[in-house]
Amino acid sequence: MRTERNLTRRLDRVFARLDREPERPANLDVPRMSRHRVALLTGTLAFYLAIVWAVVTTSWLVRLDWQVMFFRPYQQWQGIHWFVDYYVVLGQRGPTAVMVAAWLGWRSWRQHTLRPLLTLGTVLLLLNISVGAAKLGMGRLGPHYATTIGSNEMGLGGDIFPSGHTANAVVTWGILAYLASTPRARRWLSAISAVTSLGVGMATVYLGTHWLSDVLLGWAAGLLVLLALPWCEPLIARAEVELFDLRDRWRARKAATAPAPTPAPAGSPVLLTPRTTAQDEASHEPAARSPRAPVYLAPGPHTARSERTPVTPVGSRRPPHPDRVSRGAPASARPVAGG
Repeated sequence: MRTERNLTRRLDRVFARLDREPERPANLDVPRMSRHRVALLTGTLAFYLAIVWAVVTTSWLVRLDWQVMFFRPYQQWQGIHWFVDYYVVLGQRGPTAVMVAAWLGWRSWRQHTLRPLLTLGTVLLLLNISVGAAKLGMGRLGPHYATTIGSNEMGLGGDIFPSGHTANAVVTWGILAYLASTPRARRWLSAISAVTSLGVGMATVYLGTHWLSDVLLGWAAGLLVLLALPWCEPLIARAEVELFDLRDRWRARKAATAPAPTPAPAGSPVLLTPRTTAQDEASHEPAARSPRAPVYLAPGPHTARSERTPVTPVGSRRPPHPDRVSRGAPASARPVAGG
């Protein structure tokens, strides 16, 4: 019982913290392409090209790859194999994209802006294009499919160089730091995303699915995408404006095609207008009588003959006659027959 109460209190604290997220901040912190960022982008690009050159020329880096592969870390530390199998999921594109999209979707709804979701879609598109092109272009085979010891295994139809798990971990978790609303949150999220992506890269080397050079190039590829993202901010802002305009046009079209309003109810006030002279004259004319119902239609419910009230006609229906005496007259007034 106490455990359930503690869990409820912790959840209440979490949701209370989420409720303090600002609604539509006045100044959305949009990162700019500063000189520091340009210098970091240039250095990362140089590191990327150096790794590719070292692998293509079969230098000391390729020999180090083979030494780590022959060491077989998954056999040296078998006790953590189960944990690494689960931890490497943090670098898979499907699960991580769903989790991050759910969080950024909540922020978009709370801040009344589409920028977080549009930024996530943009960064994933850039990641798929850049890393996918590099994988297909260099065609390197992985450690489990290597054919020649000491070879760089390039151009053999593989798709592991650079490491997609590592690059995806850098980008997916790094986008949270990129979109952080405060500098303190950005620093903490940057550290967390760096540790997470470092662990994912080492996990792939432990499992033997990637060379060490694949992981190094994956880190550089993901960082390049994040550093180049401010150049896409004008396009993201334009896409947001277009989507809101499309929503407004759809609402206006829906309102135009809506049915006409229903008449006012019986209890609503009625506007009175003064009558004209013609209306006054017409009001003094006698009202036309309603047409008389046919004689064969009974005016009311049918009754039996015994229940009807007898009606005595006024006066006699017999024709007048001088010798006729009305009923009830005295006998002296009656004429004498045969006299």
